[in-house]
Amino acid sequence: MIVIPNVASSSPSRTRRHWVKRMQWGALFGLMILIYGSHAPLISLTKVDGQIPFNPSSCVVMIEFTKLLISLATLVLTGGTSALQAPLCVVRVAPYMVPALLYALNNNLVVLMQAFMDPSSYQVLSNLKIASTALLYSLCLGKRLRLVQWVALGLLMAAGVCHTYSSLDLGNPASAEAEEGPRLHVTAWGLFLVLVYCFVSGLAAVYTERVLKSQKLPLSLQNLYLYVFGVAINGLSSFSIVAHEKSFLEGYSGVVWLIIAGQAANGLLMSVVLKHGSGITRLFVISCSMLVNALLSWGILGLQLTPFFLLPVSMIGLAAYLYYR
Repeated sequence: MIVIPNVASSSPSRTRRHWVKRMQWGALFGLMILIYGSHAPLISLTKVDGQIPFNPSSCVVMIEFTKLLISLATLVLTGGTSALQAPLCVVRVAPYMVPALLYALNNNLVVLMQAFMDPSSYQVLSNLKIASTALLYSLCLGKRLRLVQWVALGLLMAAGVCHTYSSLDLGNPASAEAEEGPRLHVTAWGLFLVLVYCFVSGLAAVYTERVLKSQKLPLSLQNLYLYVFGVAINGLSSFSIVAHEKSFLEGYSGVVWLIIAGQAANGLLMSVVLKHGSGITRLFVISCSMLVNALLSWGILGLQLTPFFLLPVSMIGLAAYLYYR
């Protein structure tokens, strides 16, 4: 007897699973955008007399350590402890040291660049990491992007520049000269450092995606390898700095611990995106977070939004439509 499959009953089930998956990804992206966007306003809330009371390098170590603990707990809860009992293979584990080194290098570059340019110029020029990530994504992973997708990424980069300039007060030059605040400036050395920073940022994202996808291991185990190196490398860097500055946990408050929890969660969620999605999606998450950042700064810190703010909003929306249509 020939059994005819019930297409009518299977199609709604498949459609339902499709929409559930889309809703899950949407919730994940929304949460990541909210965490990314809230990072700078939360740091502003921790300031005492205009200064950050805690040591940023120790905060990075605590974020890496939190991600390590969560990865270990996830591995245990999902029954993956047998993987820990197997002999370690250097060829399998060593690649996870590279992203940790690249991210540690970039954390130090961010601090170093402040001596050669003002923060606003850094924000504008750092948008070049969109171009570097896209180029490395295409070259290293063999992903061919359509012309319209390159246009979309160009729009995304332009939106970041417009968003930065929309927050600057470039009105009366006389009043600007009278103020004591920093002025726009970029040195040749600063330009070189920001280009290195953007290249390393793109390379770290693309390399991490390649490693996560090339090895058929549970994501929690891969994260465990990654963050063991992250804690070790950032820990060495942090303790060398702390010896000359603040003590390790000095200045920590409830808001600081909230920042640590949020950034740890975002790092773990980003590994899900790189494992099952695309590094380009990471760029859209970061760009959309600028809008959340501006709205939270307006609502929490009382900063003013200008009508020009609508331009980067529209450009990011158009870029997302062109890239994913």
